[in-house]
Amino acid sequence: MNRHPLLVIDDDAALRTELIDQLENDGEFAAVPASSIEEAVAKLGGNEGHFDAILLDVGLPDGDGRDFCRKLRQDGLKIPIIMLTASTAESDVVLGLDAGANDYIAKPFRLNELLARLRAQLRAFENSEDAVFHIGPYMFRPAVRQLLDPAKNKRIRLTDKEAAILKFLYRAAGRPVARQVLLNEVWGYNSSVTTHTLETHVYRLRQKIEPDSAVSKLLLTEGGGYRLDPAAA
Repeated sequence: MNRHPLLVIDDDAALRTELIDQLENDGEFAAVPASSIEEAVAKLGGNEGHFDAILLDVGLPDGDGRDFCRKLRQDGLKIPIIMLTASTAESDVVLGLDAGANDYIAKPFRLNELLARLRAQLRAFENSEDAVFHIGPYMFRPAVRQLLDPAKNKRIRLTDKEAAILKFLYRAAGRPVARQVLLNEVWGYNSSVTTHTLETHVYRLRQKIEPDSAVSKLLLTEGGGYRLDPAAA
């Protein structure tokens, strides 16, 4: 399964550990811990620096989380940031949102509520023009129907349907999607469109994205449908 990578920034070691354990419990998220702004900056700039969202505590030992959030936004970071705080005062909530946070949750929080808000922010971001998905060597921007291979400075333009297929398979998080399901999602319930149409589009998509078009590593045929392996090299 393709798990959402999260950066969890909180100086409370016990809370941080418990939160990460709960986030990773069902395999939906892969959480990376940071106990300070300095450590978070290192994680964001390191080899594991691609994250789908950030959970950010307000009170950190080396600064205010709201100031750090503002700095991240000024530096161009677009991913969802959810702030965690012990304060429920309206003024604090406003300060956090004005700093660029997408949401603001008071401690102690209910895990299911946090997960629901986190999923909502991820869904909203995935539908925005700022969304960038990492698929193999590519950075996929669905809004502009484009794949970028930074290593080769290569851009691949996709058709509307090819981008829709890739986006839906990415959201399936590594699970196979049946042909009919994919057909309905991309083309709608159109009786004149057959699975042969889907197979033709998948064939053309593979010609564009697979390093070796004769060997599928990213877009796999599996379980009566297709599966995307975003981590494939």
